[in-house]
Amino acid sequence: MQFSTLSKTFALSLLLAGIVGCSSDPKKDTSDAGSDIRSDATATGGIDGQDTDDAMSGMPEMMTVYFDFDRSEIKPIARDTIEMHAKYMSMNSSARVILEGHCDERGTVEYNLALGERRANSVKRVLIASGVSPDQIETVSFGEERPSMPGHDESAWSKNRRVEFKYQN
Repeated sequence: MQFSTLSKTFALSLLLAGIVGCSSDPKKDTSDAGSDIRSDATATGGIDGQDTDDAMSGMPEMMTVYFDFDRSEIKPIARDTIEMHAKYMSMNSSARVILEGHCDERGTVEYNLALGERRANSVKRVLIASGVSPDQIETVSFGEERPSMPGHDESAWSKNRRVEFKYQN
């Protein structure tokens, strides 16, 4: 009798482990399996607005901070966006973000890399001043190499002068 109960418990445990192990998360982004960085679409709740998972709920929707030409100072309008990220990161100590600094195409490659770095560090300083641990933040500059808007006019340039928040899984 005891062996039979033990066998049943073991079989039930194996069955449950199989069900849990084989379950899938239809909301998880698998489009880039080699990347551990969430894209804007998945980081803001997916394309259709569904939550991607519980750990990412409450994440701010605005993932970009824009800058004036040849400047790295945070605009007053951008402070609210950064503060929302600071609040999210303070409440989620496991959250890690890469701040990607970008520039428009004007200027030398070297100058734009340095300007992108200054922009990312400006955002980082505000996050830290708002209580986020420096260990949660990484910065990188892409200069002019990854424009978000093609074109050679002010409407394109204004969209390329930015820092993007890229959260890691």
